[in-house]
Amino acid sequence: MPPAIGHVGRDNPEHLIAALRRLPTSGTVVLPDGSECGVGEGPPAYRVAFRTSAALRLPLKESLLGQAYVEGAIDLDGDLVSLLDVRDHLPKGISPGAALRFLWELTGASPTRMNARAINQHYTLGDDFYLTFIDRRYRFYSHCLFPSRRESLEEAAECKLESMWRGLGLQSGMRLLDIGGGWGGVMEYGSPRGVHITSLTLVDDSAAFIRRLAEERGLKGEVVVQDVLKHRPAEPYDHAVIFGVIEHIPQYRLFCQRVWAALSPEGRLYLDASATKEKWAVSPFTRRYTWPGSHSFLSLQDIIRELLFTGFEVLEVTCETVDYGMTIRHWADRLEDSHETVAERWGEQVYRAFRMFLRGGQHAFQTNRLQAYHLVARRLADPGPRPGVTRRLAQAAALFA
Repeated sequence: MPPAIGHVGRDNPEHLIAALRRLPTSGTVVLPDGSECGVGEGPPAYRVAFRTSAALRLPLKESLLGQAYVEGAIDLDGDLVSLLDVRDHLPKGISPGAALRFLWELTGASPTRMNARAINQHYTLGDDFYLTFIDRRYRFYSHCLFPSRRESLEEAAECKLESMWRGLGLQSGMRLLDIGGGWGGVMEYGSPRGVHITSLTLVDDSAAFIRRLAEERGLKGEVVVQDVLKHRPAEPYDHAVIFGVIEHIPQYRLFCQRVWAALSPEGRLYLDASATKEKWAVSPFTRRYTWPGSHSFLSLQDIIRELLFTGFEVLEVTCETVDYGMTIRHWADRLEDSHETVAERWGEQVYRAFRMFLRGGQHAFQTNRLQAYHLVARRLADPGPRPGVTRRLAQAAALFA
């Protein structure tokens, strides 16, 4: 566990202010005695207020500074995204204890139990909380698409579904597996167009929401509370979609095997997700406050490898990093607009943790710390060979025969 905010580091208080002075954006620093000093030149874009002398002397670690903000020892106002450029001047990495906890989550528990625990730890605030900031038309907690860069968040949510519809080649009468049903966006879009939707979810609130939505709007489909890694359909699906859920399923081989088994030959998978160039790269703040457990951003190269080895043909890969950055900016704006409501119903610390999560994500997409993609893959009739050591040696030997 990180030390309490009252812990006083050995760093000189000026070190933190010196880091702020390196930023291209100017701001104002408020010291515990109420005095203010300017950082940089020009009109201040942000305001950092240190409420205690201990907060001012914290070591320059992202996790400790984030904790201080969540707990109210530091206040942040104004352009938080420009302030987050300070990340470039903070040490990287996580503590040995946090690394060991993550290793246990990854290797010491069954994949389905691990997935359920991680999902439940994040989705415990109730539907109303997330609906304060996500789009109000299809309620996606994954990125939307902005083809002209001028769409509203609700229009971008529909663009996302249109992309999925085209990518899968959906037609009336088909059966679609929706992995991670969320708040029923796929069913609400697909059912009126004649597609039968089976929504898989691990969250009881999500299942109840989708069933209520289906009853109120006359949608045809079913909701199953089950992990995709355990799902065994009575008959194969025509296609499958997974929007922003693969981050909770780092076991790509098992995931690809289960989807391959659940699809008809020629069936397609549409997958989108936030991504990193290194699979396990997640900030200490995210691990502590947002996505505990084995959460891992998509590793594009690793998922493509597993799809190919499992019997899929990759048809399309599209970079959507800008789209995710725009989506999460909309989310953060809406959360900040709902500050009073969120703080009153769920607490100021919850508001601050999610504000930092969303603005931090916006900053990460703008600076290419995070990327986003969608891909479309087609199931082949043969699962194909998975090259093992023996097979690779035989192939190498054949080159010299």
